[in-house]
Amino acid sequence: MAGHSKFKNIMHRKGKQDKAKAKVFTKIAREITIAVKNGLPDPAMNPKLRLALQAARSENMPNDNIQRAIKKASGADAEDIEPIRYEGYGPGGVAVIVETLTDNRNRTSAAVRAAFAKYGGNLASTGAVSHMFDHVGEIVYDSEAGGADAVLEAAIEAGADDCVSDEDGHLISCSFDSLGTVAGALEESLGEAKSVKDVWRPNLSNEVDEENASTILKLIEALEDDDDVQSVFANFEISDEVMAKLTAA
Repeated sequence: MAGHSKFKNIMHRKGKQDKAKAKVFTKIAREITIAVKNGLPDPAMNPKLRLALQAARSENMPNDNIQRAIKKASGADAEDIEPIRYEGYGPGGVAVIVETLTDNRNRTSAAVRAAFAKYGGNLASTGAVSHMFDHVGEIVYDSEAGGADAVLEAAIEAGADDCVSDEDGHLISCSFDSLGTVAGALEESLGEAKSVKDVWRPNLSNEVDEENASTILKLIEALEDDDDVQSVFANFEISDEVMAKLTAA
């Protein structure tokens, strides 16, 4: 269950700390809405709602905002939001998965398609690139949660598949289907996690040159800036040399 993590360099998932909290809260509120609509408003009986609430807490979303989102989703005037996954190729043949929550399929589709076209990519059919990824759960703890051995033991007992620890903290991986159960068990033993989410982790990487690296980063940023987009995953890898040039530019 131990080992070093390659996908820090393979998968680009910006923290977006520089973005307004309002946008982050809006995206989490949509996750809460769709979880309640597809289940019950009680997190104890709704694993998807539990995950959404854990995400809300990790972003310090005010409890008033959370309760308002649950109440709104439970009412007759709840937004008609649906999840849509888009798959396509970016510059250099990079595989890209875009997960969205939207109340207007046509608007979202047009925006995603326009972003791909602007940066030299193209959309493909659902399933075209997802086989290059593993859909898994990721649970992140700060280093203060405990030493590597202690966290590893807790992860094993919780039913996780992998645990990678370094000076920045602990990254625990599990199957997508068991994410809620594993996260709940870890919360009992280690406390509240820094983040709990499902991700598409590349199982096939694509190293890109400087030109394509610059463009794919712009594509991902454009997609992430869209209010309907929840997450973006890609299977590119950037060498340290190329990354240094991009950072210096």
